[in-house]
Amino acid sequence: MHDALRPLEFLLGTWEGEGRGSYPTIESFRYREEARFWHIGKPFLAYSQRTWSVVDGSPMHSESGYWRPLGDGSLEVVLAHPFGAVEVDRGLIEGATIELASSSVVTTPSAKRIDGVTRKMSVAEGVLSYVFAMAAEDQPLQFHLTAHLERTA
Repeated sequence: MHDALRPLEFLLGTWEGEGRGSYPTIESFRYREEARFWHIGKPFLAYSQRTWSVVDGSPMHSESGYWRPLGDGSLEVVLAHPFGAVEVDRGLIEGATIELASSSVVTTPSAKRIDGVTRKMSVAEGVLSYVFAMAAEDQPLQFHLTAHLERTA
């Protein structure tokens, strides 16, 4: 593992668990999730995530990208979403807690507009927990998702 990744070492592995979501423009929902963080010896973590419905097992969302620690406690994250968005986040790593805010979200012409996101995640006692907020579809920044995932590998 590249030395620059030491501040993110607590994320390495595969995580699975359950979450819930809501937003003013959709009905509330529950989901199962698998998230994976790994490295290839370079100064970034690779990341992939997928979710599926608790109700019927149908796929819901996925995203993938890279987490890049900058050596001063800050972090840049680049994520691609299959609905036509690319998210660029910047934030801080403090112990086993990360707080991110989007510096830009670019969408394709056919995608719904997203004006900004925040992500707060932490790992404690073997559980990765996060809260995701979003400003989209003329709504202000507000809660959208939360989950608790356990390391499985």
